[in-house]
Amino acid sequence: MLDDGAPRIAGKRVALGVAGGIAAYKAVEIMRGLQRAGCAVRVALTRHACEFIRPLTFRALTDEPVIVDDYAPENPDPIAHISFSQQIDLFLVAPATANLLAKFAAGLADDFLTTTYLATTAPVIVAPAMNPQMWHHPATQRAIAQLRADGVHIIEPDRGEMACGAVGPGRLSEPEKVVQAALRLLDAHGRARDLTGERILITAGATREEIDPVRFISNRSSGRMGFALAEAALARGAQATVVAAATSAPEPCGARIVRVSSAEEMLRAVMSELPDATIFIAAAAVADYRPVMRAPQKIKKSDRRLTLELEPTPDILAEVARQKRDALVVVGFAAETERVAERARAKLERKGLDLIVANDVSQEGAGFDTETNIVTLIARDRARDLPRMTKLEVAHRVLDEAKRLRAMQMADGSTAKTVR
Repeated sequence: MLDDGAPRIAGKRVALGVAGGIAAYKAVEIMRGLQRAGCAVRVALTRHACEFIRPLTFRALTDEPVIVDDYAPENPDPIAHISFSQQIDLFLVAPATANLLAKFAAGLADDFLTTTYLATTAPVIVAPAMNPQMWHHPATQRAIAQLRADGVHIIEPDRGEMACGAVGPGRLSEPEKVVQAALRLLDAHGRARDLTGERILITAGATREEIDPVRFISNRSSGRMGFALAEAALARGAQATVVAAATSAPEPCGARIVRVSSAEEMLRAVMSELPDATIFIAAAAVADYRPVMRAPQKIKKSDRRLTLELEPTPDILAEVARQKRDALVVVGFAAETERVAERARAKLERKGLDLIVANDVSQEGAGFDTETNIVTLIARDRARDLPRMTKLEVAHRVLDEAKRLRAMQMADGSTAKTVR
């Protein structure tokens, strides 16, 4: 079942490629999910995929020919990979084997899927599925890195038990996640690329401040809001880098992710990435305090009370605002449970921010690890209350406001140079 935040795309044409692996049977669920969203789906299989699932299954459910070999005698179109590739809005391959990823990355074209990949101008998503050792192999990771550099969207495999009994990352991502990623990319591809050239730096997730090697202080943030901001930014043509602490939400396809754990690590990563950024959005839930001393060994339980001395963590947002340069827009978040607008505006003024996103996390349908949010956007010149909406929709509204503020700052900068 699709979540409420997934867009419904009517009339979009999707080519679904299926490679040879045990996860091939899940392609049927992916196809049906796309059809329920209103997409027209054409299916192409590799020869080895036919050993796991028959083309007739897809033919019966799409009422369209299923292509395995475009040079087969019964195929009336001897260059089907060209006509096929030019008539689609999205090329999705699920599952994608290590062999197919390597071919895509190297530009090899010896079957219908690989020639379609080279011929299409539509966005491409691949959802890998393979044994964990194959996934971790340097050759596979080189192929993944090359595909990312070529603009291919990668849906990282899930962690779990494989058909071979191995446990680790390599399972095909759940069909509903693949469908959601496909629909959102289709939606993004149809949007105005109004943030092309912008470099957006986002923090996401919950930092962890260690008490000892097994315990830490943290919070309930899932990273969903930060990842939604990255997804929206990418959809509008921006580059998106996410400095992410602990998260449970799916990573956005196409974003550059820098992983950290503590507030101190997040500060170092942010300051390293900041010189290239044009918009900074602090959506992470950073722990306010950390232990003064971290125990080097696990603290053993006893009947006595345990007292922890805490100290403030670095204020990442304030540090960014202190080092703010011309035409950098700095956006903060304020999660409150009372006097929300008042406290958010005070935070805006105190830290010298351009925009703050205030939300009452005690409200139903808002706050940590929910699909929706209810926020107020507060800038120095205006405030706007937004109704409950998906976090992706909130992300687009935040970016709308950041874009407005950046345009104002750029105009002010141009005026200042003219006066000088």
